Amino acid sequence: MAGSTFKTNPIDLIELLEDCHRGKLQLPDFQRSWVWDEDRIKSLIASISRAFPVGALMTLDTGGEVNFKPRPVEGAPTEAKNVAPQSLLLDGQQRMTSLYQVTLRGKVVETVTPKNKKVKRWFYIDIRKALDPTVDREEAIVGVPEDRIIRTDFGREVVLDLSTPDGEYVALMYPLTQVFDWDRWQDGFDQQWLGDEHEAMRETFRAFKRQVLENFKSYRVPVISLDRSTSKEAVCVVFEKVNTGGKALDAFELVTAMYAAEGHELRKDWYGDDEHKGRHRRFADTLRPADSEAGIIAGVSNTDFLQAISLFYTRERRREAERAGKTGKELPAVIGNRQALLNLPLAAYKQYEKPVEHGFVQAAKFLHMLHIYRIFDLPYRSQIVPLAAIIADIGEAWEHEANRAKLVRWYWNGVFGELYGSAVESRIARDFMEVPRWLQGGPEPSTVSEVIFRADRLKTMRMRLSAAYKGVNALLMKEGAQDFRSGQKFDHTVFFGENVDIHHIFPQDWCKKQDIKPAVYDSIINKTPLSYRTNRIIGGVAPSEYLAKLEKGDKQTPAIDQTRLDGYLRSHLIDPAILRSDDFEAFMADRQKRLLGLIEQATGKAAYTGEVPEEGEDVGADEDAVEAEKIIAS
Repeated sequence: MAGSTFKTNPIDLIELLEDCHRGKLQLPDFQRSWVWDEDRIKSLIASISRAFPVGALMTLDTGGEVNFKPRPVEGAPTEAKNVAPQSLLLDGQQRMTSLYQVTLRGKVVETVTPKNKKVKRWFYIDIRKALDPTVDREEAIVGVPEDRIIRTDFGREVVLDLSTPDGEYVALMYPLTQVFDWDRWQDGFDQQWLGDEHEAMRETFRAFKRQVLENFKSYRVPVISLDRSTSKEAVCVVFEKVNTGGKALDAFELVTAMYAAEGHELRKDWYGDDEHKGRHRRFADTLRPADSEAGIIAGVSNTDFLQAISLFYTRERRREAERAGKTGKELPAVIGNRQALLNLPLAAYKQYEKPVEHGFVQAAKFLHMLHIYRIFDLPYRSQIVPLAAIIADIGEAWEHEANRAKLVRWYWNGVFGELYGSAVESRIARDFMEVPRWLQGGPEPSTVSEVIFRADRLKTMRMRLSAAYKGVNALLMKEGAQDFRSGQKFDHTVFFGENVDIHHIFPQDWCKKQDIKPAVYDSIINKTPLSYRTNRIIGGVAPSEYLAKLEKGDKQTPAIDQTRLDGYLRSHLIDPAILRSDDFEAFMADRQKRLLGLIEQATGKAAYTGEVPEEGEDVGADEDAVEAEKIIAS
């Protein structure tokens, strides 16, 4: 019978803190260490002292499907580690740890100042300020050094000494370590201010107890308690919804905590330690240029890696079901979504981690082969996951010419079909299953068979973030584009050594002077890869002028024969005669056709050149875009 998997009820603050102390309430091991600063602690204490709400907590009952490795709240006694917790605190760690350390633990609190300096503090409530309605309550919460003495003048002058109970009584400074048990402190205070002449002082404390201390003792915290039947995915989703101020929880953190319960340190695998380089660092170093901090697969995330492994694991489960005679809907799906990651057994992770890592490294080589060298120029990071998984699956066979050609074609169809931009989990799983079959003589994968590139798309490729835009740039370099100045092809060494990037062919300044709109001249049709030095020579003048400058040369740049320079231009799919005539419209129409042919060659299919417009409008389309359509018309 369907029903709620959670309950909400308020619990006394003191009860929650005592549960933390005894180990009945602990943290899942994915929670980061306690890091709240002094000011945030003061603000939290001030709110509770006024009985203001500080937000709900969320806990998970232990003993269910979600098996996290627990750890006690920071500062809890050693004995708490030996206690099997009844529940785990999913949301509210910082608040509960702060309150526990400040009030119940009875030891100095390690925190940080607003200047991010580590310090040790005891916290007090200034009784007079707390009772003054004109004073902000946060000003009444005071942090003092470990020796309980506040000094000025570089430590030479003592302005407040709370190192003894008598000092606290005289200064009317109440220690927060005793907010739940004030009888002993009150006895000492009354003794300090004994006699009829001090009745007003004793009444001051009684008022403080009624207006402030009672709020701590009666304070109740709303607690959302997830019962043990809650699924892993539900825990992940719920945590993301409620944990807006703390550490974002993703599948990697959950899997880390679950593997930790089995004694495996997943975080160490990924991030490494002082002695071993983690997988994250190994990926960043893969094909990393000497003057760069990271290589092409440095952006692969820990969840990307787990996703690739989950493809292998779920495929094996499907194969087992097939061998058992199951068919159709009885067969489990091959998936790489969050649920698959959360259900990934440690044994499966260990089985596939090494071949999958090798697959990602080989994927980096594949991308370099396509002249994609920088993370910034990567069309889709998400497409690396199926690429790495496919390569890991077929092994060295990816380097065979026929297989490599098909793999390249699949990759460019994904890029120019713009299929890996969003909602890619099902696409990743399909490609993982379909591409290897295709390489073995099976039907084309859907990523190849379904893609139709529209010729008019070239007109609207203006953004550096567009996958297809980046794809055109890489294709030009792959096909042997040569720098206008040096004549060098853009291999790995030249690309980084000459600071190659994509630049305008008809310069922006020249286009502006001709009243050509940005929506027109910023199109990929008017751009090509060039070195930084070459782009400086081009400047903002007409093509005929900068070509003449290149042919003439100067002290730093040798003269270039016109025939040779024309060859360089053709390598960029530029008609030299049209460019030399400074005929912008003719150039745009001609180069659009040439680039279209390049894309058709890469995808292995003809582009759509009909008149039926694509559904919808480009976001941000305006009159400039409309004019672009007219000027670049084929």
